Amino acid sequence: MEFLASKGDYIRYFKRPLLLVFIFLIVLVCTDQDYYSLLGVSKEASSREIRQAFKKLALKLHPDKNQNDPNAHENFLKINRAYEVLKDEDLRKKYDKYGEKGLEDQQQGGRYESWHFYRYDFGIYDDDPEIITLDRGEFDAAVNSGELWFVNFYSPRCSHCHDLAPTWREFAKELDGVIRIGAVNCGDNRMLCRIKGINSYPSLYIFKTGMQPVKYYGDRSKESLKNFAMQYVTSTVTELWAGNFVNAIETSFASGVGWLITFCAERGDCLSHQTRLKLAGMLEGLVNVGWMDCGTQGELCDNLDVSSSTTAYFPPGATINNKEKGGVLFLNSLDAREIYQEVMQHLPDFEIISAASLEDRLAHHRWLLFFQFGEGDKSNVQEFKKLKFLLKDEHIQVGKFDCLSSPTICNKLYVYQPCLAVFKGKGTGDYEIHHGKKILYDIVAFAKESVNSHVITLGPQNFPDKDKEPWLVDFFAPWCPPCRALLPELRKASKHLYGQLKFGTLDCTVHEGLCNMHNIRAYPTTVVFNQSDVHEYEGHHSAEQILEFIEDLRNPSVVSLTPETFAELVQRRKREEIWMVDFYAPWCGPCQALMPEWKKMARMLSGLISVGSVDCQKYYSFCHQESVRGYPEIRLFPQKSNTAHQYYSYNGWHRDAYSLRGWALGYLPQVSVDLTPQSFTEKVLNGKDHWVIDFYAPWCGPCQNFAPEFEMLARAVKGKVKAGKVDCQAYGQTCQTADIRAYPTVKFYPYQGTKKSVLGEYIDSRDAKGIADLLNEKLEAMENKGKRKKSRNKDEL
Repeated sequence: MEFLASKGDYIRYFKRPLLLVFIFLIVLVCTDQDYYSLLGVSKEASSREIRQAFKKLALKLHPDKNQNDPNAHENFLKINRAYEVLKDEDLRKKYDKYGEKGLEDQQQGGRYESWHFYRYDFGIYDDDPEIITLDRGEFDAAVNSGELWFVNFYSPRCSHCHDLAPTWREFAKELDGVIRIGAVNCGDNRMLCRIKGINSYPSLYIFKTGMQPVKYYGDRSKESLKNFAMQYVTSTVTELWAGNFVNAIETSFASGVGWLITFCAERGDCLSHQTRLKLAGMLEGLVNVGWMDCGTQGELCDNLDVSSSTTAYFPPGATINNKEKGGVLFLNSLDAREIYQEVMQHLPDFEIISAASLEDRLAHHRWLLFFQFGEGDKSNVQEFKKLKFLLKDEHIQVGKFDCLSSPTICNKLYVYQPCLAVFKGKGTGDYEIHHGKKILYDIVAFAKESVNSHVITLGPQNFPDKDKEPWLVDFFAPWCPPCRALLPELRKASKHLYGQLKFGTLDCTVHEGLCNMHNIRAYPTTVVFNQSDVHEYEGHHSAEQILEFIEDLRNPSVVSLTPETFAELVQRRKREEIWMVDFYAPWCGPCQALMPEWKKMARMLSGLISVGSVDCQKYYSFCHQESVRGYPEIRLFPQKSNTAHQYYSYNGWHRDAYSLRGWALGYLPQVSVDLTPQSFTEKVLNGKDHWVIDFYAPWCGPCQNFAPEFEMLARAVKGKVKAGKVDCQAYGQTCQTADIRAYPTVKFYPYQGTKKSVLGEYIDSRDAKGIADLLNEKLEAMENKGKRKKSRNKDEL
């Protein structure tokens, strides 16, 4: 919690020499830049690079290895604190924006492990190039890219995980290119692992687009893992003979897909079945894989001049009778990786789009374009040739454009270096530049997301300064990892708000002047422009919270209070009115975390309690006058009475919407009725009203949590159903007669013309809205039944 100085302290500070103030500010700025420099990484460092840098320093500076250095513990705490902040996406954003001042409520980094832990248990797979370490921000994009993934969810403290590590590395090397081998450190990604239902380590799962994840339960040998994973490689190896060989080669021209064929003869080594299957997986969608037994197809092999085992690539349209003219490529290697690389080199490159045809081509089809600068540009890798196949179902064509052939076009698109962009079939005006990793799965995920979303790249020409329609603009820098993590969430949100709000992104490394004009000081900064109104988004990087933010702009649930409106609405509130007010500062980390929960709570309390907020940075003197000593300060101003407190302060540990709502509801006048055994019998069992009863015990924690929910229910059904409470500690016999076996228990006692059963109707829910909906359904059914009965009686008469 951020504490304000008292008035006396405030005056004494200003009496100090001005030089000391300048020194303090200089130290503060330097400290704000320390976390990156402490770890020796740049501000654009990835999570993996941050882990690797920290591990290197941890092994060198750990107190276990520096026992004669009295400052070893303090020095290690500094780098540990830096790592704990920079590895966390949300904390890193706060640190980049506000420095250490925005993190004073976060105490990460105060504890650390032994040197042995960092040497042997930390970042198990960070140094293995074949294993892709996935973090929360990139996991979904990876496993939904269309490729086959086998992912190891592990914990660095799990001994079985360390036992598996050598086997997992060997397995990854053997199937590299056929299956993507991934690893998720659940110690650093607890939320991701919890969402995926991971409750034991290691947990191994197959992920493939279009099917449910499949968990592996077998033994953890390399062969067993390989046999399990290969079941999900859907590509096949075709056996060829005289009858189908010629047809396969001739039809390859029409399909545009060539053949890689292994000829197995008596002499020489033939590719094994496993290697052929592996190549089929590596070349899926690009090249058909087959084999021929020259022992049974001797005449055909002789016609092809095949006298010993060999493998050949027949490109589309290859001529069998003249292999050299037809471009047939004979391969001498038995290694799947070497064969794959040589075949990929011979596959055709992407189509180069000319400047003259660009606008027309982009106006009629979806495109993924690679922008290059001259023929010498080596930015593309052979693996990218798989893009055509992986994007086929989305009807995305793949091509290249040379910016040296038409610099004007690239300048208009704000393309100043090699990159790639998705054009959505509406010409050059509707496109999005890719800012993620130059890795196949990341590009595939970006292309699929982008063509189906409504986010476009902005610049000075199309920036919505005077646009009458509302826009959400994300000011970002491509080197900033939290910025890259936010982009997929913006695409998800844009699909929900299509036609209501436009979405755009502005690269501040390219358009620095435009970002300075809008006073952008940290990345990402997300702003909604609604004509003259400007609203900055301060929530978490998720589509759900962005949508909640937009909904709150449309229908504000929280009143922004000034000193004048606070006096009018809160201090001079009506006698029966209740207010909750959050006193906050925009730079305060806990305040930022509270903001989305505060708005959510306000929507849940709509109609019951008014909710407001006061910006104490803007109205510092007013907050000081109101004795606000720390941020956020949450106060509840109850209904007015002669003996009532002026306000109650919230001192609870949890600041989520549900905890705050429960606390606030406790100050509402009770609507439900406390029942005794006598009143229960007279009013509930013998009365002519419908009743819903909460049977509870005062010492029961779940009962205490449910109490405000029951009051919400009582208000929701008021006028239709009466609500009552029975204390089962005080009136045990009544609860026993009603067959109450657990607390709390909710029962419905409907009046149907006769005395009600003491057992009532059990309701299996603890949600006020859910119970209210259920009761309304029951009442409607009873009413309809009564109408039908009256109708039958009338017919009989």
